[in-house]
Amino acid sequence: MRVRGIAGLAFALCIGAASAQEMQTPRISPVQVDWGAVAPELAAIEKAETGNAADNTEVDASAAGAVGRINDATAARFANIAASAIPVLLPFDTPALMRDRADAGKRAQFEQDNYLAPFDSIPFFYAGPGGYDAVVLARAQDMLDLGIGFSEPIYIHIGGAALLYDLSEPTGIIEWSVAGLDEFPGLRRVFLENYVRYIFVRYGVPYAVAVECVDGASRFRKISCRDADKVAIRALKALHFVGGTPQHPLNETGAHIIDRPESQSSVFTYFSPGNLVARSGFKRNGGVADRTVYGRIQFPLADAPAFANSQTFTGWSDCETNGGIGPYRCHPGEPTWPRNEAANYSYPWRDNFCESRYFYVGQCPGGLGHQGQDLRPAFCKQRAPGAHCEPGEHDLVAVRDGAVLRAARQESLYLVVNAPNERIRFRYLHMSPKQLDADGIVSGRFAREGEAVGKVGNFFRREAGTFSHLHFDVQVPTKYGWVFVNPYMTLVAAYERLIHGRGQEIREEIGPDVPTGSLPIMPPPATAAEAHSAVAAKPTEMAIESAPGRHTNSGMRHHEQMVEPAPVTASLPAVAGGRIRDVGHGDFGHEGSGTGHRIGVRALGHGFSRARPRAWHLRRDVHAGDEQR
Repeated sequence: MRVRGIAGLAFALCIGAASAQEMQTPRISPVQVDWGAVAPELAAIEKAETGNAADNTEVDASAAGAVGRINDATAARFANIAASAIPVLLPFDTPALMRDRADAGKRAQFEQDNYLAPFDSIPFFYAGPGGYDAVVLARAQDMLDLGIGFSEPIYIHIGGAALLYDLSEPTGIIEWSVAGLDEFPGLRRVFLENYVRYIFVRYGVPYAVAVECVDGASRFRKISCRDADKVAIRALKALHFVGGTPQHPLNETGAHIIDRPESQSSVFTYFSPGNLVARSGFKRNGGVADRTVYGRIQFPLADAPAFANSQTFTGWSDCETNGGIGPYRCHPGEPTWPRNEAANYSYPWRDNFCESRYFYVGQCPGGLGHQGQDLRPAFCKQRAPGAHCEPGEHDLVAVRDGAVLRAARQESLYLVVNAPNERIRFRYLHMSPKQLDADGIVSGRFAREGEAVGKVGNFFRREAGTFSHLHFDVQVPTKYGWVFVNPYMTLVAAYERLIHGRGQEIREEIGPDVPTGSLPIMPPPATAAEAHSAVAAKPTEMAIESAPGRHTNSGMRHHEQMVEPAPVTASLPAVAGGRIRDVGHGDFGHEGSGTGHRIGVRALGHGFSRARPRAWHLRRDVHAGDEQR
């Protein structure tokens, strides 16, 4: 007892109760929208609608004027489009729609035509005070003049932001010169986080058109960057004003993001952000000491306790790198050293954003790394010693009110948040795609905060393709488009609210003989009742269950359009020869989307002339998913 007391005192000297000042709110800049600059395009649309030019370019831009009429006409195709605080630009023939709508003789065409040619459909559209996001589906066979030999669906991400998160320039960003697009002054073409992106400012608003791609020839069901560039340019040239409504300017910063309990937790401890497992960063780089809380979210696991730690560099994990790192010597499929499964289900928490992975992450020091944070649930239920943890034992919930962005059969689930002074998206990985499909968790679903959206799983390319855990990451809009940011402190703050106690931060490494305040590990429960009892047997502040949310409805149709409380357009199918094309197949092409197909990365330059030399390049393959088995 005496030795343990001395050790505990030594540990206490290494930690301190985190104060409110140690968590930071994000730096956000609101956009000043110039709605008057929309007038020339409104005049052109009015001319197409009436056949007469407007008397002057001072077209009424209020909801009751030209903008209101356009919103009324496009709302059936783009749900709640008037909620966008910025002008919505999409590759949509608005002048033709308004002309056909005014012509009674073309009523049938107005009702049936999608006005998207040569594009196929818009399977996702979500507008709000933070701007809008859309995914446009294209097919190479509909654009034969581009000479693209790619048979898979091509997903074009288009969005505009009413606010920007102020971050440093991403590492590894590559920029090329742009020619032949004079209608977009200041247009920038960049490659960042596996996307070729066109970034421009119009009406004072930053917009981005992005297509996920691989360098060189198309392979692994991913389009080449050379061909992706052609598709992006085609989308740029087809952009028209589609709707939106002038609103009051947004305020800077989120005043109520940081909300911490007054009482101190007696058990929850966590290492400082950026403190990775020794030598586990990409090419020996460290993590990112980012103390920003990017949103006031509900913790994604429904119940506590939960443990944030590495899936690769702790006990019962697989080494991802050749030969291991530091003391971690292993072979593919073999557990790392030391084999200490208790460490995986114990405090303290540890950040593993930017841990060694071959994924592009602009905020990581080396430009590559792990894109988010790994979370383990309270316990691991096994059928036999040494077996994989059984999936489907722990609920996951929506961390905020938001729109689901996910195609059928995909393991990647995005929750897109668009609220006053907040535009952010969260990604959940490794849930069972079959179960997500059965529960109707697909694009067009609107999830309420706390609503069940799935179960902790181990799916990566296949069932049991990784260890049972949740990969959770955060992306925010910047002047470079959507980028990954460190979710660690956002999760710390959410977990404190779940357990009603402040955590204690470990500010420096501690020796292996110093106790960490971890909870004892209970034997794996055999039944759900035993599981509940196991959690309840721990200290009372940890016997926590989230407030019950509205559970998913397994009877929901794929791509069902929601109308309340925040409508989301899930599908705008093209009608060709009386047949509606399938827009539910394939991945939406997000960064590290977990499609299970490998992406080859070579030095860029096969399709573009470079403005400057590339800072680094890889000669090995990277993976589209999160963890490598």
